[in-house]
Amino acid sequence: MMECYLDNSATTRTDEDVVSLMRQIMLSDYGNPSSLHKKGFEAEKYIIDASRTFADILKCDASEICFTSGGTESNNMAIIGTAIANRRRGKRLITTRIEHAAVSAPMKFLEEQGFIVDLLDVDSHGRIDPAQLESYLGEDVLLVSVMHVNNEIGALEPVAEIGNIIKKKSPSTLFHVDDIQGFGKLRLIPKQAGIDLLSVSSHKLHGPKGVGLLYINRRVKLSPVIFGGGQQRGFRSGTENVPGIAGFALAAKKMYAHQDENYRHLQALHDLFLREISGINDITINGGDVPYIVSLTVHGVRAEVLLHALEEKNVYVSAGSACSSNKPSVSATLKAISVPDDALDSTVRFSFSPHTTEDEIRYAAKCLDEVIPVLRRFIRK
Repeated sequence: MMECYLDNSATTRTDEDVVSLMRQIMLSDYGNPSSLHKKGFEAEKYIIDASRTFADILKCDASEICFTSGGTESNNMAIIGTAIANRRRGKRLITTRIEHAAVSAPMKFLEEQGFIVDLLDVDSHGRIDPAQLESYLGEDVLLVSVMHVNNEIGALEPVAEIGNIIKKKSPSTLFHVDDIQGFGKLRLIPKQAGIDLLSVSSHKLHGPKGVGLLYINRRVKLSPVIFGGGQQRGFRSGTENVPGIAGFALAAKKMYAHQDENYRHLQALHDLFLREISGINDITINGGDVPYIVSLTVHGVRAEVLLHALEEKNVYVSAGSACSSNKPSVSATLKAISVPDDALDSTVRFSFSPHTTEDEIRYAAKCLDEVIPVLRRFIRK
C-alpha cells in the first residue's frame, strides 16, 4: 500500500542535505556561538552565513534578521513586542478573522491588557477588503497584522496593496505579515510591500522543526519578550539553535533556487487532484488561491471520520489547522467565509509539497472516491 503524505501545511519532511549539515554541526561544530574561542567562532559563522542567506532572499540587511524557535514565537514577538514598545502612541490593533492562533491568541492577550483589536471581514474566498482596512486606519493604530497565505484554505491576501494603503494613510502604523505558509513558495520582498515585520517558520519548507525567524525593519521599535543574555542585539536572548538555523537557511536556499519549477509542479498536482475528484458528488472546494493547499468540504461526512478512514489507507491529511486539530473547536476561518453550520465539521485539508508525486495524488483521489460513499451510507443508517 502506497504511503501518501498530504499534510505539508502542517509540517514537511526534512531535506536530506539539511539533515546532513545539522548532523555535522551537532557532532563537530557544536560550539556555543557566544564563546570567545575557535569553537565559538565556528558556530557563530553558521549564524552569520544564515543571516546573509535570508537577507539575500528578503532583500534586506542581515541585521534585520532575528532567529526564533518558530512561527509562533515570531508572531508573538512581532505583535506583543511592538504593542509594548509603542503603547504610548495608541492602543488600537487591526487583524483579520482568519488568522492562525499564533496571531489571534496574542491579539486576545493584548485585548485583556487594555488594547483594542479591530477585525477585518473576508469574502467567501477568504480575502479581505482593502477598503475596509482603510476605513479602520488612523494615527492611533499601532499595528496591522495580516497573513500572506491562509493555512486552512489557501486564501492569498493582497499584502502589497495593504502595505501601500497603510503607508499612505497612516505611515506611523506598523505592518506585520505572517508568511509562514507563503515563504519558500512565493516571493515576497518586505520593503517593496511596505512590510515592517515578517514571520517565517522552517519546518514548512523542508527545514527542521523548532526554528524560525522574524524580519524586523531597522526603524521598528520592538520590546523583547524573552530576556536573558542579550543575544541577537537584545531582541531574543538565549543560546542560538545553530544546527537548526543553518539547516533552515539551507532549506530556504534550496526552495528558492527551484521556486519556479516547484510552483509549476504544485500547480500541476493541484489541477490533477481537482480533475481526479471531479466525479465525487456533493463536495465543495474552499478558497484555493494557491495550488499547494486544497480545502475540501465533504458534505454529510465528519472530517475526523474521513481523516481516519483515509489514514487506514496510508493517506495523511488534516482537519483544519494541525496546530489545533487535537482540540475540538469550530474553525474561525470556515465561519468567516460563511461555510454552512452543518458543514463546519466536514472539511479536510490536502496540502502538497515539491516532493509530492502524481501517483500519490491519483491514489489519494481514488481512496476518497472509495471511502466517501461508504461513510455516507453508514451515516444514513
